[in-house]
Amino acid sequence: MYLEIGGETLIRTESILGIFDLDNTTVGKSTREYLNEAEKTGFSKTVSYDLPKSFLVTVENNDRYVYISPYSTVTVFKRLKNGKTGTGETKTEEKTWKTKTSN
Repeated sequence: MYLEIGGETLIRTESILGIFDLDNTTVGKSTREYLNEAEKTGFSKTVSYDLPKSFLVTVENNDRYVYISPYSTVTVFKRLKNGKTGTGETKTEEKTWKTKTSN
């Protein structure tokens, strides 16, 4: 499934490693360094000219990418939960996770 993260940018949900709030995470020096390095090496993409609120880290073809999104982490998680694909469609099937129980 794909997730629209702003600026008509779609990413594969299976490739998402993490979703982070920019205000809370950029306080730390290591996060700022990570984001700067991603930008320098071309693995960062700002998806909209709107005020950035979150960033998503993905793995695509064994490379990590950082997408800077105008959506808050709450909005991104709601879109994932509700199956918003960004194409005007919603997810029609639910994944069922089965756990093995011992008798």
